[in-house]
Amino acid sequence: MAACHSVNPVGWERVLAGLLDAFAGRFGRVEPRRTAAAFVTGLLSDVEVKTCWQLAEQAGHRRPDAMQRLLYRAVWDADAVRDDLRQVIVDRFGDPDAVLVVDETGDLKKGVHSVGVQRQYTGTAGRIENAQVGVFLGYASGHGHTLIDRRVYLPASWTADRDRCQAAGVPDEVDFATKSELAADMITAAVDAGVPVAWAAADEAYGNSSAFRAHLREHRLGYVLAVSRSHLVPLDGGKVRLRADRIAAELPATAWQRRSAGAGSKGPRYYDWAWLDQVTTDADPDDGGWHSLLIRKNTSTGELAFYRCWSPQPATLAQLVRVAGIRWTIEEAFQAAKGQVGLDQHQVRRWDSWHRFTTLALAALAVLAICAADAADNPPESGLIKLTVNEVRRLINTFIIRPIHDLAHRLRWSQWRRRHQARARRAHYGRRLNLELQP
Repeated sequence: MAACHSVNPVGWERVLAGLLDAFAGRFGRVEPRRTAAAFVTGLLSDVEVKTCWQLAEQAGHRRPDAMQRLLYRAVWDADAVRDDLRQVIVDRFGDPDAVLVVDETGDLKKGVHSVGVQRQYTGTAGRIENAQVGVFLGYASGHGHTLIDRRVYLPASWTADRDRCQAAGVPDEVDFATKSELAADMITAAVDAGVPVAWAAADEAYGNSSAFRAHLREHRLGYVLAVSRSHLVPLDGGKVRLRADRIAAELPATAWQRRSAGAGSKGPRYYDWAWLDQVTTDADPDDGGWHSLLIRKNTSTGELAFYRCWSPQPATLAQLVRVAGIRWTIEEAFQAAKGQVGLDQHQVRRWDSWHRFTTLALAALAVLAICAADAADNPPESGLIKLTVNEVRRLINTFIIRPIHDLAHRLRWSQWRRRHQARARRAHYGRRLNLELQP
């Protein structure tokens, strides 16, 4: 341990306990409070699939009832827990120059009953699939980054069918909202909660929305938002509108500067950048801010990316490039959330259950992010890279989480699973036989 002082099991155990204590008061009864703690700990464990069955077995429960009750029927407010979790993250990573990062991710699903599921495009598959999509908000600063909020996306096919919504537990007051509107709602909640932040970043699905850009300006949040190559950029006080790619094609070679968008796994991420400062304006020229267009060119392939930028105060190219580079932290967060704490492994169908599972998964992710940030403050010995989120979880399972090896416990769960699966099989076979016998 002395030779690798960035490994700090005592400190990590303190982080986990502190996070669980932060929202313990949201549970009126001790039973769901303990179950929630076991649930988060189970998400951090080496359990292969993070469903209620596996988490209950990991926690030493005899049956999955307590875990399932936590997600379905127990009395607690997932949004209140989200607020507590967000405060813990801000206390550790908070910085007045931080960036709110918006993106969505999809989970492939079978059937039609899971809340929000339909055939729709998801980047997870890179094509149209039967999927459930969530919009997430990340918080990134020089101290660390993780996810702080979530919204499930309900397509119009859902909100137009109130019976279907009622069956999935969707509140009556929930109407259709675009993904950019869901993102704007999360940003408003963060700003209203006093989250220290100066910038917002998102991909072109959000950057192309003039309403989303206007929403950020209303909050006086600077932004670096990706837009499509066909995006029309207003020039000369809005008198002329040109496609972003046409503007790039007419730039001289002297317009490009090579700068790093931040450190990557293989070193600094260098791109060529062109910045059209104070030549673009948005639909509201009297907003008192500074509009610009930022263009990024891949130094190897020549591929271009375009960003609409705005700031309430004059910004530098270095600032805008930094924000553009930070947008990728949410991709890293998604990868860690799915690969390490099972964000996409829930088997729930209802509105409340989705928000509850997802909130607890974000809590587990926050533990890893904070522990990794703490480890980064204590550089490892020469020849070692800093501890990653993945490695922190492995070490947490080595030092903190005690797996149950009791033979009787494992055999009891094996029998329970097979008995439950046998009942389910008989029910499915009986249902299919009845359908075949119907005239």
